[in-house]
Amino acid sequence: MMAISCTNCGRPYPEEGLPYNCPVCSGVYDFSSPWAFDRSLVDESQPGIWRYRAAFGLSADIDSISLGEGNTPLLRAKAFGREIAFKCEFQNPTGSFKDRGSAVIAGWLRARGISEFVEDSSGNAGASLAAYAARSGIKANIYVPASASGPKRRQIEALGADLVPVPGSRSDVAEAVRRAADGGAVYASHAYLPFNLPGYATASYEIFEQLGSQMPGAIVLPAGQGGLLLGMARGFDALRIANNIYKNIPTNDKNNKLPKIIGVQARACAPLWAMFAAGREGLRFVAENPTLAEGVKVRVPVRGAAVLREVAAGNGSICAVDEGEILPGREALAHLGFHVEPTSAIVWSALEQTISQLPDPVVVILTGSGYKYE
Repeated sequence: MMAISCTNCGRPYPEEGLPYNCPVCSGVYDFSSPWAFDRSLVDESQPGIWRYRAAFGLSADIDSISLGEGNTPLLRAKAFGREIAFKCEFQNPTGSFKDRGSAVIAGWLRARGISEFVEDSSGNAGASLAAYAARSGIKANIYVPASASGPKRRQIEALGADLVPVPGSRSDVAEAVRRAADGGAVYASHAYLPFNLPGYATASYEIFEQLGSQMPGAIVLPAGQGGLLLGMARGFDALRIANNIYKNIPTNDKNNKLPKIIGVQARACAPLWAMFAAGREGLRFVAENPTLAEGVKVRVPVRGAAVLREVAAGNGSICAVDEGEILPGREALAHLGFHVEPTSAIVWSALEQTISQLPDPVVVILTGSGYKYE
């Protein structure tokens, strides 16, 4: 198993239970060493993301729990005068990229003997964890904003989870579920727990393969907590340093370079963008205003500093998109055949903003299905 420890006090992750943060200092848990990727260990007999199980660093007692997540298509289309490759993450089982991470979290839940948990979500993470909980025989209690999209709420309930609507902001929902966790509930947080990050990295491994064993020049993707960005960035870094892939490649070869990562937020609530532009002080000016891009509406990202370090490592950036640009972006993507929710559609304006600065091949991540929005 890859080492996981508290980023504040350094204590290792406990061998029992599933604490969402360090019980001693309340710090955040994360992996304490770079990830390794060995192409010779990819197991083509396994479904979807589980081909890459060896790269997850999981102990042998953690089951492979799958609903068929991963292996999403990479489809090319013309946009802004360039050929762009669109990674269709909305084709995952519950309609979003979250399934890559939820499959791994569900394995940890079952391995640790967890029979019931709580989670907070704007919708997609809740629906995803509800599905994998059902697959694992675990009871899920999903806290969502009372204003969450109707299709997402119905999906969570249809999957057998208890839906707990919370009035107020997304931050109010997070606070409500933390109170439940402080009262003894197991908090299977997709933001605090690090276990989903290697699951997200599988999108990087797939893209590398789909590009013919080539690194992308740039990645454009929505970012709320930034977990997908963080997991994919670490996945590309693992590919970059893997000796069996890059042996004898010249140091100036493009496969030795990390892709330029462009994280995209809605300007209505854009803490990563504020921190990218103004440092930690930028958070003082971040509002939590209403936005159609509900999936990226996060006031204080748990791993914000780590996300920004990965963006800087690839000379990337964080973009903010105005509210009036979201639905036109959704319509433009639909005219290319991609039916996505507004949270996914923010990539269109960001692509227009940055396209002149992006090296080929450019990959855009479409994170959630249009069927989740009404």
